[in-house]
Amino acid sequence: MTKMATKRQKPPFRADHVGSLLRPAVLHEARAKAARGEIDAAALRVVEDDAIREVVALQASLGLQSITDGEFRRTWWHFDFLSGFDGFELGAPLDKGTFQGSDEQPPTAVITGKLARTKPIMVDHFTYLNGLTSTLTKGVAKFTVPGPSMAHFRAGREGISKDAYPDLAEFWADLTAAYRAELGDLADNGCRYLQLDDISYAYLCDDDIRANLKSRGDDADELALAYAHALNDAIRDLPDDVTTTMHMCRGNFQSTWAAQGGYEPVAERVFNTVNIDAFFMEYDSARAGGFEPLRFVPDDKLVVLGLVTTKTAELEAKDTLKRRIDEAAQYIDLDRLCLSPQCGFSSTHHGNKITVEDEIAKLRLIIEVADDVWG
Repeated sequence: MTKMATKRQKPPFRADHVGSLLRPAVLHEARAKAARGEIDAAALRVVEDDAIREVVALQASLGLQSITDGEFRRTWWHFDFLSGFDGFELGAPLDKGTFQGSDEQPPTAVITGKLARTKPIMVDHFTYLNGLTSTLTKGVAKFTVPGPSMAHFRAGREGISKDAYPDLAEFWADLTAAYRAELGDLADNGCRYLQLDDISYAYLCDDDIRANLKSRGDDADELALAYAHALNDAIRDLPDDVTTTMHMCRGNFQSTWAAQGGYEPVAERVFNTVNIDAFFMEYDSARAGGFEPLRFVPDDKLVVLGLVTTKTAELEAKDTLKRRIDEAAQYIDLDRLCLSPQCGFSSTHHGNKITVEDEIAKLRLIIEVADDVWG
């Protein structure tokens, strides 16, 4: 390795993970029963509570310091959160083929009225997780929410009511105000490790997606800045002791992907605009390009290298991971690097096409490599 570094006692941790975990069969069954009307929301929540307790204990047993609820209460990593805002609805998929190799495609965010956060959305999700984390583990409860760009990226202006928002500046103002209300409530209830998942920045590096955005009247470079400013507005009132991170990836739906291209097109402007503490960056395949864009990361920010894939069961070689960490350390100091999977294991309730045993093996590998590299 380039040089010795130290184990971190605060997030992001040397061995970290993105958040979502494979749902157990009992939860899949309960969700299906709820969809058919065979059990009510209260009965489903009991199953969720039990499954989350078990997955928290699993993370603790592996030695993870970052503890999540696996996103077990969610159907989609982003839409469940956004659907909590007044004025937000789900529309039909825009097209086929967004995710390579999958016939199923996600719905579209549609803004039908004025956006507002009139009641808590996921505060109770966090408080339950935090209670378990404090009693069952020595870790830190980490909570994940989608970045605000997810209310705009896929449909753009077409997905936002012109009656509600003739001026997009008002849309962004209302959206980020709604975020501040929810995130502030999370912080007031003890959240000190917050991750904003934002696929848009990596998608904006894909030549085909950039061309499609241009055809609908959007400029990819201008969007990158608009999304960065929106994220800053969303988190601006959080207390200083809340660690904020941002996760970027190129799609993660049932082991498929949607975008490709290195980070170079957005790296300098995004890294130097977004006011977060660390970037979780997908780096598990050639689709993500090289580590050269890390040269733009400011000195006060960390990077969590997503070198371990969640899409396939094959286990990466330790020596390969260490070599790649060393390569990244040519562009950013080793002491500002951490290690994680490239994405969650189950960004939607479906899950990736691997087993829980595969998931556990991947997480153990990350912990073992991080211990070797950072002590």
